[in-house]
Amino acid sequence: MDLRRITINHQIMGGVPCVAGTRIPVATIVGLVANGLTTGEIVAEYPQLVPDDVQACLGYAARAVDERELPVRLTA
Repeated sequence: MDLRRITINHQIMGGVPCVAGTRIPVATIVGLVANGLTTGEIVAEYPQLVPDDVQACLGYAARAVDERELPVRLTA
């Protein structure tokens, strides 16, 4: 997974993680995959992307959800 393909810049899209060199949010690409689009279909829809960009988005999302923050329940 090449995380250099993903950038976070508070001056671009308010700091939303995007594909480097674009304003395409990682969440947009992950959502398209979740809706059943193939990498080829995504690249056809967003010609500035290459298949490795789609894979980087999926890898970024996987790492993001792998960070575990468990809520602490306080009992009376």
